[in-house]
Amino acid sequence: MMPLKLAPANEDLTIQRIAGNEITKKHLADLGFVVGSTVKVITESNGNLIVNVKESRVAIGASMAMKIFV
Repeated sequence: MMPLKLAPANEDLTIQRIAGNEITKKHLADLGFVVGSTVKVITESNGNLIVNVKESRVAIGASMAMKIFV
């Protein structure tokens, strides 16, 4: 298991755990980041990621990407 920030690009990955307080977890869940979902890192720029999650592209910052474990 590793943070999404460290995951390789263009690989289907399954979310194993979401870290953080309840507000952070709720925010990520609203974006589609829930345990068991499949995500794929599309690109990384300056630590920020663009990922495919639930058939949508979402941009997340490095700090949020460190709270999502795949």
